[in-house]
Amino acid sequence: MAEERIVETPTTHTTIIERRSGGSGMLIGIVLLIAVLIGGYYLFSRQGAQNSKDAAITSAAKSVGSAADKAGDAVEKSTQ
Repeated sequence: MAEERIVETPTTHTTIIERRSGGSGMLIGIVLLIAVLIGGYYLFSRQGAQNSKDAAITSAAKSVGSAADKAGDAVEKSTQ
């Protein structure tokens, strides 16, 4: 059977250890959150601008195609 050993030591004082945080972790977290929000806004606004730019190019290409069709019809009529 296992032997039990009890050791008693007299205590004369109590030590209390408190861990305090300087708050720097919370500050870093807030700064990172703000950076992520700004980055997300920037990416979404750039995407919207790119979509508008693509729509304008598509519209211009359709206008050029329409003008080319009209010019072709005019040339065809003048040669007949």
